[in-house]
Amino acid sequence: MHPPSSSLHASQTHAPRGLYFLSLLGLLSFLGLPAAAQTRPLRTTEAEVLPPGTLRAQVGFDFLQEVDFPLSGLTGDLTSVGVINVRLGVGKMVEVQLEGAVQNFLDAKRKSGGFVPLELDGACTTPSGAGQLSGCSTNDTGDFSLATKIRIWRESDRRPALAMRFGFKMPNSKQNRGIGTNSTDVFAAFILQKHFGRLDVFGNVGLAILQASNTKFSQNDVIIYGGAFAFPLHPRLKVVGEVAGRQSTRKITADLTGTESRSQARFGLQIFTGGFQWDLAGIAGLTKTDARSGFTFGISKDIHLFDYGRVQ
Repeated sequence: MHPPSSSLHASQTHAPRGLYFLSLLGLLSFLGLPAAAQTRPLRTTEAEVLPPGTLRAQVGFDFLQEVDFPLSGLTGDLTSVGVINVRLGVGKMVEVQLEGAVQNFLDAKRKSGGFVPLELDGACTTPSGAGQLSGCSTNDTGDFSLATKIRIWRESDRRPALAMRFGFKMPNSKQNRGIGTNSTDVFAAFILQKHFGRLDVFGNVGLAILQASNTKFSQNDVIIYGGAFAFPLHPRLKVVGEVAGRQSTRKITADLTGTESRSQARFGLQIFTGGFQWDLAGIAGLTKTDARSGFTFGISKDIHLFDYGRVQ
């Protein structure tokens, strides 16, 4: 276990520059063709896969108020710039995905406990009361995830579509910046999707194995879940919503700090215009470590890269 520390300074580890290049590719890929239906701003995954040879590029901006980071002990407002999700249909039943944030910025307001030494930007002061901070901020690259989705069968009149998604999260965000856990996590989930008239309902349930950053040779197995809907109000407008998160299967001790249960509710709109999908949603945290409130907005674009039938 790393010893608790009240120090706010330590050596900084720089994030890999390659992720900035991948994120730039995601931004450039918007120079393409008209968009199709997509799930952003939701985090719950739909069962259908993209058509073979189609790349879906999505980029967004998130703002969350009063987010807790128990491993570092920090609480503050989190801004995520360049929230990237790049998806590619590589076969009739298979899709690969890369997602993460180009940069996270935390305006730290309080510090309570914590298990890692930190390096924060700015001149931190404690204007009133123990644990209160002023003038403290930190930033780092967000954690990126690589995943594969396999559709098992399509939706029919009698049964929902079924798919499976599995992958891993890379430790891009360093714990000394106060935002990330510097852990490698793996996950797998089943996906169901069914239409009831115009109403599209889909859900995820599975398991994630989270590395415990505060101790050696330990992990926490958490249940991951999500339930979402999309309903068209107009050919160019959909209302969407979800509840999604993770539930710890173990009591959170000092050793398991950073693997707590987390959950969010999102409700918003998808707007299709100008060859793009635009989205906006409000966010409410459902656990004590989640954001009190927040919002997200973004833009999505589909690009036909190759003809699957002609690939040798």
